[in-house]
Amino acid sequence: MTQVYISAIEGHVPPEMVQAFNAYLDFCYLVRRSIFTTDTLKMVDEALFRFHHHRRIFQTTGTREDTPKGLSLPRQHAMVHYRQNIEAFGAPNGLCSSITESKHIIAVKKPWRRSSKYNALGQMLLTNQRLDKLTASRVDFERRGMLESARHDYENQPTPSFHERGQEPDEQIPISNSNQGSLNPDECGPVTQRDTSKVVKLAKTHGAY
Repeated sequence: MTQVYISAIEGHVPPEMVQAFNAYLDFCYLVRRSIFTTDTLKMVDEALFRFHHHRRIFQTTGTREDTPKGLSLPRQHAMVHYRQNIEAFGAPNGLCSSITESKHIIAVKKPWRRSSKYNALGQMLLTNQRLDKLTASRVDFERRGMLESARHDYENQPTPSFHERGQEPDEQIPISNSNQGSLNPDECGPVTQRDTSKVVKLAKTHGAY
């Protein structure tokens, strides 16, 4: 990507801009590494120094204001803290801010749209609590085989043989009327057909009862 981008803009912008972009992309690729050594951190500092040196071309050409605040961009300022944070917390390992943006959509934007827009914070928190409980319930239902996907996996499992169940082929355990009220599944003999009529399906939309 670096070779394609740098080659595309070369000759169309001042050479110092090309060097600034080159230093910036070098910095980005270095801090995405999974393993850092002392030499790697030195390369990060060197790329950051080159970027700050060459980015002045954006001020001299009028692209940005020729003031100290003209180049004070949040993401460029964050680059200064990368080495300290890497030494303190370890390698970012390809961490991207889009992860938090994705969570922001689920935890903030969608609950906001569902609210009445008046004192919405409490409604948004309640929505998130209910979504967490629904997620936990779904995991529990799937573990118990109560949902369609889990039931389908259960039905596709091979039926154990008589010997795997510890029974002989002709062995049948009779069920008398006296013990029908307290049947033990382990004492009812081989099951000839699974009961697949009981399926739990949640409502797709809210409705009044």
